[in-house]
Amino acid sequence: MTTLKVGVFGATGRVGQLILNTLRQDKEAGVSVVYVRNSLDFSVDPSILVTNDMRTFLKSCDVVIDFSLPDATEKLLETAMKDLPKPLVIGTTGLSQHQLNLMQQASQTMPILYATNMSLGVALLNQLVALASKSLDGFDIEIVEMHHKFKKDAPSGTALTLAEHAAKARGLNLDDVRVSGRDGAVGERTPNEISVMALRGGDVVGRHTVGFYNEGEYLELTHTATNRATFAKGSIRAAKWLVLASNGLHTINECLGLDL
Repeated sequence: MTTLKVGVFGATGRVGQLILNTLRQDKEAGVSVVYVRNSLDFSVDPSILVTNDMRTFLKSCDVVIDFSLPDATEKLLETAMKDLPKPLVIGTTGLSQHQLNLMQQASQTMPILYATNMSLGVALLNQLVALASKSLDGFDIEIVEMHHKFKKDAPSGTALTLAEHAAKARGLNLDDVRVSGRDGAVGERTPNEISVMALRGGDVVGRHTVGFYNEGEYLELTHTATNRATFAKGSIRAAKWLVLASNGLHTINECLGLDL
């Protein structure tokens, strides 16, 4: 069996390092190259190419797993679009609308799987949130996410994706109804409002709670990540699936066989 050659983009990050460690034990895929802006502060197997040249990086792998920063993801997309299309698994969060549009454009010439969270539990939670949002019409929706103090974007991409599923299920545009802060005399809660609040502290890997509140009862759906390895494993599973997929922008639900 030919080993799938994986390029890790963002190898110095927490998830990037976990991807490297997880692939050491994988019999179907292995790391062939890592991209670094400056240098690695840890050692890797001598067989792995370490480069800061984007073209060399893309030429040296079958599929890319990207957990980096928005500007780095943008550069990756631009380079791949020019003349080096490659299956891209993108887990970078905090992307701007321009960067999301660029991803959509790039997906016309290569398969791209974009997910703000790579875990099976969150993929299922998105489904449950959509079902509850549609079924519990009239219930107030409040989303609270908690992450470690080092996380740079807020609210989390996962929380925003959950909010998008809730809004879509009610035929709403999230940008029109999202509230991500309350302070002072803000008045009563509006009927269609979907709140997405962010908490930061300590070393919390990730916790997301979507609550549906009505007079006399409420329902809360919570997912808690206890180890970042779940994101690494999910991204590797996505990479193995994506190399066989057609061009286009794919979701983690497609990879996992979960139909919304």
